[in-house]
Amino acid sequence: MKKSLLMLILLLHFLCGEAQKKVSFFSIPDTTTPSHVWILTGTTAALYGASLAALNTAWYKGYPRSSFHFFNDMGEWNQMDKAGHIFSAYFIGKYSREMWRWSGLPRKKQIWIGGLTGFAFQSVVEVLDGFSSEWGFSWGDMGANAIGSGMLVSQELLWNEQRIQLKFSSHPDLYNDPVLRAKTDQLFGESFWERTLKNYNGQTYWLSVNVYSFRKESRLPKWLNIAVGYGADNMLGGRDNTWTDQHGVDQDYSHLKRIRQFYLSPDVDFTKIYTRKKGVKVLFQVLNMIKFPAPTLELNSSGQVKLHALYF
Repeated sequence: MKKSLLMLILLLHFLCGEAQKKVSFFSIPDTTTPSHVWILTGTTAALYGASLAALNTAWYKGYPRSSFHFFNDMGEWNQMDKAGHIFSAYFIGKYSREMWRWSGLPRKKQIWIGGLTGFAFQSVVEVLDGFSSEWGFSWGDMGANAIGSGMLVSQELLWNEQRIQLKFSSHPDLYNDPVLRAKTDQLFGESFWERTLKNYNGQTYWLSVNVYSFRKESRLPKWLNIAVGYGADNMLGGRDNTWTDQHGVDQDYSHLKRIRQFYLSPDVDFTKIYTRKKGVKVLFQVLNMIKFPAPTLELNSSGQVKLHALYF
């Protein structure tokens, strides 16, 4: 094992040395650079493994395994989980595609390899769900994964840029009611990161459209986006707000009406802000997955119209 690892390190070192003779290590090559392809392949595999290990700890911990089975969850969580699948497949594919620019492979190969990475990763997660007693393999989830990857790949092939981006925002839910607090702790976890990942009540998913990309003859700022968001609230279970707590007591919170929320808000496309610094460009790419806090108009399924001075 140690000898194999040493040989791999030596091979990568040799390939990197050969690449630097031909092209600057940090530049985007015009032709396929084998050393870059090897490094990206190894990096992708390592990130896959680390991400799946982290997900296994954060998501599946405490739930028993079972034989592989299917599960129809299309009616759960006001479809917020499906929005999460679309976003995750898009987000993983987007940054994988950016990484594969460095390979020098032909443009279409970069797009397909990078763009389908999100779908491949999410498919593995779905198989893990199939072996969990709490969930199951969902064709609805797989469809959502395909939509996310399709959004990424189709825009790259058509425009060679992402004019319509998927973004995410989240805010904590705080309940003074001890029963609600206990239930949400059990469902969504207690830490900030667990609640960010699991709490559908606090999440909003956005379609953020870069206006200038569609009207390049206009004088609009290149960074200005208009975003449409979707969220939900008052969900204490997949399908309803009734449950039996850990003491065997039946809890009925049906009076909390489960609602859908729709948002309209200005946004910022950080990648359209000019800079020569590569580190800042990378930072802008990361920031672009998050919806910029801004004044927001909300319309929800209860018929309420709200204006938020600042919403995230």
